[in-house]
Amino acid sequence: MRLSESELERYNRQILIKGWGVKGQKKLKRSKVMVVGVGGLGSVSSLYLAAAGIGKLVLIDKDKVSLSDLNRQILYSEEDLGLLKVDVAKRKIESLNSEVNVEAVIGEITKGNVRDLIEDVDVVVDGLDNWSTRFILNECCVEKSIPFVHAGVSEFYGQITTVMPGRGPCLRCIFPEKPRELKVIPIFGAIPGVLASLQVVEVIKMITGIGRLLVGRMLLLDGEGMTCEETEIKRNPNCPICGSLNRSDRTF
Repeated sequence: MRLSESELERYNRQILIKGWGVKGQKKLKRSKVMVVGVGGLGSVSSLYLAAAGIGKLVLIDKDKVSLSDLNRQILYSEEDLGLLKVDVAKRKIESLNSEVNVEAVIGEITKGNVRDLIEDVDVVVDGLDNWSTRFILNECCVEKSIPFVHAGVSEFYGQITTVMPGRGPCLRCIFPEKPRELKVIPIFGAIPGVLASLQVVEVIKMITGIGRLLVGRMLLLDGEGMTCEETEIKRNPNCPICGSLNRSDRTF
């Protein structure tokens, strides 16, 4: 695989980063990343993943753009109201970076389709707003040894961790019981933007092999108090999802 002259120019600033180089950029071009949910988190993460040069993006969402989305879902505008999010996202991302292959999947993750949908994906990014679907993804990612970058947001608060099956805890280790769901989550729009950007940092580091991942750690953001804390999280040896899993040192 080679990088075109336009790609070398487009990605020049990040290629200059120590440890990144052309080799790292080629790894990104070979990678396939899935963003599940193209809302507050996913609309930002998908943009930055495309801008960084991920070779293929798979976007999954079933919803249409509504006016109440526009305080945080910056991929969309008033002219997109009533249109399917994945269709709008695909068009706008391809207009940002025509080198990226974007696949739009209209629908939602279920126990029945999850294995087929993530079959050949390198990384899954959590853009969801409900725990039932998160747990379905978590279980399948663990089963298939696919990294899963989780983030969750509410009001001025957010959290992020990276699930690397066999190396650190999965979501079920951290949340043995499903957290309480809200029908409508109150949210300040910049908070998912911050957390989604951090998700992209994790994905890019993972693929290029740069830095330390949030494996066995959760980063907690309090935007109201403007503090950021890290807490250690450990695997549960009795976890029904990953408890019996051996260590996996997945490389890209």
